[in-house]
Amino acid sequence: MGAGHAGSAAGPGLCRRFGCPFDAGIEGVSVRRVVLGVSGASGAMLSLAAARHLASAGVEIDLVASAAAKRTLAEECGPDAVETLMALAARTHAVTDIGAAIASGSVPVSGMIVAPCSMRSLAAIAHGLDDNLLTRAASVQLKERRRLILLARETPLTLAHLRNMAAVTEMGAIVMPPVPAYYLGHATLAEAASQTAARAVDLLALSAPHAQAWRPKAAG
Repeated sequence: MGAGHAGSAAGPGLCRRFGCPFDAGIEGVSVRRVVLGVSGASGAMLSLAAARHLASAGVEIDLVASAAAKRTLAEECGPDAVETLMALAARTHAVTDIGAAIASGSVPVSGMIVAPCSMRSLAAIAHGLDDNLLTRAASVQLKERRRLILLARETPLTLAHLRNMAAVTEMGAIVMPPVPAYYLGHATLAEAASQTAARAVDLLALSAPHAQAWRPKAAG
């Protein structure tokens, strides 16, 4: 087997396991495919921002949003927000469809972002309760050792919340509370949300960085 052939075979395997930006070279398979889960927590604009960053990077989105998420999107982002989000996705799955492709680890994706992640979804993921497609897809990322980024949205935090965050971190997930980058001086909430979502997308390491980097002023 030639070195070139061996290299192309190794790429997809690494991508499936680590979410690396290799070209798959396998017909019908895209490793630049990410699951975007949306729970009912406040901060619905994070889902739209994440979807826009993923779409701009040419990443295929598998969208799964809970009923509560759709309600929060409408209340926080307007009546057309759900349709806008769905239009950015390559595939949309019902949260009750536990037989969807993304419920199986045999379907190669590059990882998953849950934006925002409610404490209910966090708890279900932390305790392996695959009771809907969102939590099942998250569990798949953990068992397949893929990137799982949870934009956990709640404050203040109870001991239960903290323990659940510790549990998913021990299993390999990245807990990323959507804390604004105050040092960047964003003028609007939308700008702050976009920066946070960009950081989440960057953690998947699928493309060049999307987030605005801190650039200290040169000493005068």
